[in-house]
Amino acid sequence: MSTATVPARRVAELSSAPVPAPRPAAWRSNLILFWQILRANPLTLVGFILVVLVSVTAFLVVVVPLITKPLLGHALSILPYPALDAGAFPVTQAPSFAHPFGTDNAGADVFSNVLAALPTDLGIGFTVSGVSLVAGGLLGLVAGFWDKPGTLSGLISTTIMRLTDIFLSFPTLVLALAISATLGRGEYQSELAVLITWWPFYVRLTRGEVLAIKIQPYVIAARAAGVTETRILFRHVVRNLIEPLAVYFSMDVGTVIVTYSTIAYIGVGVPSSIPEWGNLMPGYQDLILTAPWTVWSVTAAIFVTVLGFSLLGDGLRDILDPRSRRIMATTASARGSTEK
Repeated sequence: MSTATVPARRVAELSSAPVPAPRPAAWRSNLILFWQILRANPLTLVGFILVVLVSVTAFLVVVVPLITKPLLGHALSILPYPALDAGAFPVTQAPSFAHPFGTDNAGADVFSNVLAALPTDLGIGFTVSGVSLVAGGLLGLVAGFWDKPGTLSGLISTTIMRLTDIFLSFPTLVLALAISATLGRGEYQSELAVLITWWPFYVRLTRGEVLAIKIQPYVIAARAAGVTETRILFRHVVRNLIEPLAVYFSMDVGTVIVTYSTIAYIGVGVPSSIPEWGNLMPGYQDLILTAPWTVWSVTAAIFVTVLGFSLLGDGLRDILDPRSRRIMATTASARGSTEK
């Protein structure tokens, strides 16, 4: 056999061999897995859709005027009518095609008012929950990981927890109302008032999770193997804190919105010139019998937003847990093959 025929035969074999199918990109695989998990849990899917719908709508309400003004010379808006535009229409007009939520006692379109208030409430919910997550999470991490009696770190941990207990001993809404009334009426003042009362919940949650993680066998084994405390902190503790904190944060956004709307309803929140769901209610409460659509429109907006974040947060617990994620993905795949 000549040496020239061997490479030729090898080339022929390689050309006739089946070409392996290209592996999908990592982001595509994760996206498919995420969709399968959502299909396996319909309530989580509903919550995800509601959160996306609410977030995109709030984004468009804010961004569309900012983009169109420099491009067209005048700002466009996705709002059907200007918000808080008193006297524009007949008062207490019933819902119709032109006014899906009717008009209020000032002659303004209720649907436009509800949409205009969405970015304010959603922004406050994300801001207060996000800052509380960062500040409370760091304090809880320090109080839990370096909780060593008889040391300086132990004294710091004790101080953090006693300060947390003081804040938690007051009813959150009452304390927020008192702080907001002291700071004065305004969007940033009332937002700061809620923020001051909100961080202790994250401290307590984070510290409890850290104390539970510290006694896990893999942490004890890593410390016995000589792994540094910093590496244990970031590789084992912080990594395992992501799941409970993400779940609590997603559910907490809706709670912040309800609390802030309550403060605004009482009259110590944002000024009346700023559209906000709780701020709209005092003007509508007298219409609950004569024009109930005004009250129900605002309460329905709060209900749908809070429900979406609650359902999404409840489903994130299963999505972020590797064992539950595998079970749900397998269930979704089996259901899909059965349907086919």
